[in-house]
Amino acid sequence: MKFVIIGGDAAGMSAAMQIVRNSEGNEIVTLERGEIYSYGQCGLPYLIGGEVESSDDLIARDPETFRSKHGIDARVLHEVTKVDCEKKVVYGYDHGKKEDFEERYDRLLIATGADPILPPWEGSNLKGIRSLKTIPDAELIMEDLNDEVNEAVIIGGGYIGLEMAENLVHLGKNVTIIDRGSQLAKIFDEDMAGFIHEEAKRNGVKLALGESVEGFEGSDKVEGVVTDKTRYSADHVLLAVGVSPNTSFLEGTGIYKSYNDAIQVNGFMETSIMDIYAAGDCATQYHRVKERHDYIPLGTHANKQGQVAGLNMVNEHRSFHGVVGTSILKFFDLTLGRTGISAKEAEQDHIPYRTVTIESTHAAGYYSKEGKMNLKLLYHEKTRELLGGQIIGKEGVDKRIDVLATALYHHMTVDQLVELDLSYAPPYNSVWDPIQQAARKAK
Repeated sequence: MKFVIIGGDAAGMSAAMQIVRNSEGNEIVTLERGEIYSYGQCGLPYLIGGEVESSDDLIARDPETFRSKHGIDARVLHEVTKVDCEKKVVYGYDHGKKEDFEERYDRLLIATGADPILPPWEGSNLKGIRSLKTIPDAELIMEDLNDEVNEAVIIGGGYIGLEMAENLVHLGKNVTIIDRGSQLAKIFDEDMAGFIHEEAKRNGVKLALGESVEGFEGSDKVEGVVTDKTRYSADHVLLAVGVSPNTSFLEGTGIYKSYNDAIQVNGFMETSIMDIYAAGDCATQYHRVKERHDYIPLGTHANKQGQVAGLNMVNEHRSFHGVVGTSILKFFDLTLGRTGISAKEAEQDHIPYRTVTIESTHAAGYYSKEGKMNLKLLYHEKTRELLGGQIIGKEGVDKRIDVLATALYHHMTVDQLVELDLSYAPPYNSVWDPIQQAARKAK
């Protein structure tokens, strides 16, 4: 059997390795439009900031390793432009040889990820305006950030925007974040976002919230950003306004897509067309709390979906049981963790909810007065089932957010949180863990 995989990163190569490990005598072709396979995208801001020494440190396996050790025909600079589902052929362009190609398949996996959204703002072609998605993107940004660059403007206050703000400050740049919304980190509720705003200002990051970008100024290189309210000087601009699934080449195939063009998949990573699978940032993920398909493009999900897709492609039946919306982020001295749904999401899905918010410490109060954390729980008004959690603090956030994520996965109530047997010693916790302190106050 011949397997063709479009995309050489997390989902695609997780699937390819499952095919290698769980079958014999098959042909595996992977088509990657770039030149780099299996790299850690989440580490790019830290590469730029100098926390990661070399881009090589972010690469798990290079194409030659897949070819020589695993027998995978791993191709680079192969961009797929069309899929014929009836003939079972993919078409594309080989940027290395400068010629068209076509490849037959028996089973196909689409793992093309997502691309940065690049709004058509006036002047967006000026030098010094970048987006960040790949290692070459990061290398271009590092080339730009010389000693003459002082004013860095980030457009967008999500994951990449916040991580890049921290790393640019560490590089000695003056940083301004522009966001058309009223808060940074929209995955948090507004009351919790206030702590993020305070941390940004404490570290000298200027915030321009509730402003819409209209264009850029400069003759050759960017010199300023114009919004609907004012103008900001800029020697460097990072566009971090979100991503869009890379699925436009599937037009006319009949493959069913979600509202944002992400490919709709079932629990086996199957699409609406037989023998075609999809996984990762180009596909939907089932949300266990919302009980519907959602779109949360994260590397953790891509690796899991890719693994499931690869197993099903060789008839080793496995299902993907969904996500609960867990993420964590370092922002200067704070750790920002969240899981489940926010109050805004509950309202959008018409879920009756209540919240409880507390301030606590990560350790016993008599052991350490430092390490304050702010914690918010969201739970169902009638069933008391946990719906979500948000924690912001200096220490111990990761431990608690993972407990909440596990509780959400198993549909636990706030009352059951109180009953959990969690670890305790004064340097690490209070007798009642902060999430249990909050759960006990749930009315």
